[in-house]
This record gives sequence, structure tokens and C-alpha cells, in this order.
Amino acid sequence: MNCDIVPIIPLGIVGLGAVILMMLAAFEKIHLEVAAVFSMCVFALAFVMQLLPTGPSDMAPYSELFRGMLVTNGFTKVAALIILACGFFTAMSSTSYFRQNSFCTLEFYCLLIFSVWGMLLLTMARELITVFISLEIFSLCIYVLVGYNRRSATSAEAVLKYLMLGAFAGSFFTMGTALVYGAVRSTGFAAIATFIAENGFLETPALVGGVFFILFAFLFKIAAFPFHAWVIDVYDGASVPVTGFMATALKTAIFAVLVNFLSLDAGLKGAWLDILFYITVFTLFAGNLIAIGQSNLKRMLAASGIVHTGYLLIAVIAVGDNALSGNIILFYLAAYAASTLGIFASLSYLGGQDEKRCSFDDFKGLAKVRPYSAAAITVFLLSMAGIPPTAGFMGKFYIITTAFQSGQALLAVLGIVSSILSMWYYLRLIIAMYFHEANEPFEIEASPFAPICTLILAACVFAIGLYPMVI
Repeated sequence: MNCDIVPIIPLGIVGLGAVILMMLAAFEKIHLEVAAVFSMCVFALAFVMQLLPTGPSDMAPYSELFRGMLVTNGFTKVAALIILACGFFTAMSSTSYFRQNSFCTLEFYCLLIFSVWGMLLLTMARELITVFISLEIFSLCIYVLVGYNRRSATSAEAVLKYLMLGAFAGSFFTMGTALVYGAVRSTGFAAIATFIAENGFLETPALVGGVFFILFAFLFKIAAFPFHAWVIDVYDGASVPVTGFMATALKTAIFAVLVNFLSLDAGLKGAWLDILFYITVFTLFAGNLIAIGQSNLKRMLAASGIVHTGYLLIAVIAVGDNALSGNIILFYLAAYAASTLGIFASLSYLGGQDEKRCSFDDFKGLAKVRPYSAAAITVFLLSMAGIPPTAGFMGKFYIITTAFQSGQALLAVLGIVSSILSMWYYLRLIIAMYFHEANEPFEIEASPFAPICTLILAACVFAIGLYPMVI
């Protein structure tokens, strides 16, 4: 087999699957669960193909045709695997959710697959225009997914806020790309790295301004302080499966391209370390303060997602440019994705019609009525809080240890303090489930997919934690 085609096979499978499902949507006899199973098959096949060996560590498929716009390596492959897994489990949990909430159509799954396609392309992108196209492909899909429930005023408000603010972020990225091109005369990552190595970074004002605007767009997408205000309302307004997908797959894709961009040159990353330090600290504590005051579970999880963005930024600051550094970031992303997707999969069938169970009080006594569901949710919450022996604990351990080793002791200590503060809102739900009497029987109408999905992800939380890493 041509080695150039192997890295882009998953991209082709996902793209072809999206087109096929889009054409099938024209036939009224295709049921929603068939579309969900088809989507799962597309993601599973692409996942398996992504595991194929691709040869050199940094490979540019069809380099003469694409001119180095796409590059694959171990980091991008694992990021793509996480994104594909997020798509698979989102489609799996959606079946139960849409049995109780009847606003779904086949186009929902088309948009889900197209958004994954854009994210896969983003992880491979090594050129700013390609990055922008990838961003817009999956952003447009997610805008529609957020506001898919047209009967909900909350969803309409969420998509309006996200669309308006997302458009501003996209415009800043475009302006940054124009400034970088004006300075370097190229938008390719390799050319930018060469220019910085030869001329320095701070000596070129246009380049500095361009990178500032590009980082602005990336920080908005990952909901870092002070660009985090949108995330609470948007996550609250989106349907539960979409919220889980945004919190995991989208964050993985953006962090993948952010790491690739900042690792172009040591001078580029070094120039922004002080600013990133303060952004990280404010992201950690702003997210915690917002989460502590929430009574709605989705809003609490949205705020906790801001905190996890802070931990990932600690990794971006602390780790170097070697392969192990990228592995630490990917390990945390995988651990966070398993925990977050798991709790949203649980909410997809426990939330009920119109997400009527949405607050801490609504889940009082769940352990006495549905002990297995309560146990799975507890596992996910403990992982997000960083309690051993879960994957979340190991992820935070690797990040904080690396921060100490790299001389970022203050950042490591603040990360530990932030983790202690997060105990309050995670344990609050566990207390509600186990130390109160049930107010209702928690009767649900669900397919077996979401409970099975929850069980698999709970097992993944422990399995990922056992993955050996040496730091």
C-alpha cells in the first residue's frame, strides 16, 4: 500500500461516511438509530485505520501535492484517536437521549461526522489557511448542533452567543494570519519556524501582532480566561450529547494545533510564557469560583471544563518539545475525555424528557434507586477531581510533576490548590446521590446504548490510569 495514503485513510473514511449519511437523510425510511449505528461504524472503522503504522515520525502525505500543508506524527495520531473515540461515544449516547427528546433528525449525525472530519484535518494542519478552513468546518457544524433544538429558547440564546463570539474569534485568526503572511511571506509552519530562527521573533512587530491574534482565537476556542464567558451559557443551552462532544473533542483538536503552533520555535513559545502563566492562573481559579456557585449540573461541568483547560495550559507551559511532553498532554486529554463523556452519557439517559433532571437536588438518592449508574457517575467525578487510582489523578500527577521539574513550582502549587478547591463541587453531587433519600423512581425510556457507553467509559477511566509513563 502507498505509504502516503495511509495517514489520510481515516480522514477519507470520515468524509465519505458523512457524505453517504447526508444522502441517506433524503430517505424518510431511515431511522435515527440506524443513523447512530452508521455513525458509530464510521468512527470505529476510522479509529482502527488510524492505528495502522505510517512510517516516519513526521510524515507529510503527498508532500508535492499538498506542499507540506498536512503532517502526521505520533502526536497527531493519538489526538485523532481521541477525537474519533469522542465521536463514537457521542453517537452511542445520543440514541438514548433522543428517545426521550424528539427533536433529532438524521442531519444531526451528518453534522457530527462532518465536525469530526474538520477536527481530524485540524490536527494534521501545518499551514495557517488550512488551520482556518478546518476551524470553520467544524465550528459551523457545532453552531448548528448547539441550536438544534429549535423549540428551546435556551438553545437559541446559546447558539446566538456562540455564533457571534465565534465569528469575532475567526476574524481575529484571519487578521493574525494576514499579519504573519505580511512578515514571513508564507503561512506554512515550516517557513514561519525558519523565519523566526533566522530573524528572531520579537524583532518583527507584524509577526508578534499576528501571533497575538492567532493565540486570541485559540484561547477563545478552549475557553481560557478571559475568553471563557461564553462557555457556561453555550454548554447549558446545547443538548447533553453535544455538550459532552464540545467539551472533549473540540478541546482535543484545539490543543493539538496550539501545541503544534507553539512548538514551531523555542523563541516563539518563550515570548508568551509570562502571559500564558497569568492566563493559566486566572483560568484555574475563575473556573473554580464559577463552578462552586452553580446548582445546575451542565453549568457546573462547563465551569469545571475551564479549570481543566487551566491544567492543560500548565502542561503547555511546563513541558518541552520532546515526544514525552506531547504524551503528557495527550494523556490528560484522554483521561479528561473519558470522564467527561462518561458523565454526559449518564446524563443523556438519566436527565429525562426535556432534561428535567438538571440540578444537584434532582439526583438525590440516585444510589438507592440506580446504584450502578450512581457508581459510574462517582467514578467519573472522582477522576475529574483527581482522586487515585483514576486516570484523572495520574494526568494531574504527570502535569504537576513536570511543572516542578521544569522550574514552574508556583504554577504546580497553584494547580494543587485548584484541585483541592474542585473537590467541593464534585463531592457535592456524590453526597446528593448517596446521603439523601430518593425523591423519584428515576424511570427512564432509553436504549441500552447509553448505559453500555457509561460502563465502557468507567472501565476506560481505570484502564487509562494504568497506562505506564516515565517522567
